[in-house]
Amino acid sequence: MLGAAEVPTRTSRRAAQPTWLVVALACAGQFLVVLDVSVVNVALPSMRADLGLSGSGLQWVVNAYAIAFAGFMLLGGRAGDLYGRKRMFLVGLALFTLASLAGGLAREGWELLAARAVQGLGAAVLAPSTLTILTAAVPEGAARARAIATWTAVGAGGGAAGGLVGGLLVDGLSWRWVLLINVPIGAVVLFGALRWLPESRAGDGRRLDLPGALLVTAGLGALAYGISQTEASGWTAAATLVPLVAGLALVGLFLLVEARTAAPLMPLGLLGRRAVSSANVAMFLSGAAMFCMWYFMTLYAQNVLGYTPLEAGLALVPSSLAVVAGSKLAPRLMRRAGERNVAVLGTVVAAVGFGWQSTIGAEGAYLTAIMIPGVLMMLGAGLAATPLAALATSGAPAGEAGLVSGLINTSRTMGGSLGLAVMSTIAAARTEGGGGPAALTEGYALRSG
Repeated sequence: MLGAAEVPTRTSRRAAQPTWLVVALACAGQFLVVLDVSVVNVALPSMRADLGLSGSGLQWVVNAYAIAFAGFMLLGGRAGDLYGRKRMFLVGLALFTLASLAGGLAREGWELLAARAVQGLGAAVLAPSTLTILTAAVPEGAARARAIATWTAVGAGGGAAGGLVGGLLVDGLSWRWVLLINVPIGAVVLFGALRWLPESRAGDGRRLDLPGALLVTAGLGALAYGISQTEASGWTAAATLVPLVAGLALVGLFLLVEARTAAPLMPLGLLGRRAVSSANVAMFLSGAAMFCMWYFMTLYAQNVLGYTPLEAGLALVPSSLAVVAGSKLAPRLMRRAGERNVAVLGTVVAAVGFGWQSTIGAEGAYLTAIMIPGVLMMLGAGLAATPLAALATSGAPAGEAGLVSGLINTSRTMGGSLGLAVMSTIAAARTEGGGGPAALTEGYALRSG
């Protein structure tokens, strides 16, 4: 059997579509799945009041999506390699759109959480194909760097713009529309993808590693659940230790299975590539930082400063513009300074923003508590994400392109999910049960420090 690096990518014989159209459709799919990570944040208070969710249940509105998204993304990336990137794009988008409809119509808390988990599964199938379709359509070099920058800007901008979109929908209609809005948009993108996206696959005939996908998803989910339990039970309680130990055991079993199976979901040798491993560690930390920023700053604006959902969304508009600007500026800097130097620069800029944000107070002014630190954080994130994605995907064998793309998205999303679970626990412990502005601010500020 041919090795993964020797398997050529097969592309459909259909007439090639304009590159800009392929890039636009791929970016539209990426925008939808990343938008849904953060768009629900401003709707959380309304969801809690309408469906009677607990505090931990509210956190799981975010985590149910993020964990399913991250846990099954490696499987989604491999499925695209084997069965067709376009096919998986369509399957993932259809599943995502239908789950959005179910979530928007939910009448009970468990129905909403189940719909969010299915949304995450659809996103996991869809997201890896977006980057792989894009890199297959654009030759390696300056043009691909610009295309990846656009993909990064759209994805990061989708996460940052979620607050504004959610605020408009919650204030103008209801919280349900932060999910229902995906239905018409998903239908339009689905039609465009069906008509214009080219098909490609690695075609090496290997099976999907379903046991590996189930093990890693269950393991990461158990870890996130165990961390979330520390808020109410502490780190030494059985309710915390049992899921944490189970999660570690499942992740260990996943690594053992991957080392022994003939067609692993994640070939462990892939992480031996320095560019891939270092880029994914950085993506994990970046995802943790960005997801927490969107979550906590939205809550800070509403619960401490008294903003409406729409005002909270508008407050994050400069951050949304900054991440787009950073992503588009990155390719120019990469040509002059190199990918690694630009990634380091972006990380430093973001760290300055987080340090500044850790000084927020209960009487914080918009300019110094939200806008300037938010711009620095998102500008740095935009500058760093493009070179990191380029480093990880550069020179990837055709048979592993979807897997590498899935790994990048997995690292960022799982970093966000576990990071949010950890930081929510730390913030809650710092407030010591207080619900006033000063106590809440203590917790929100601590997670930035």
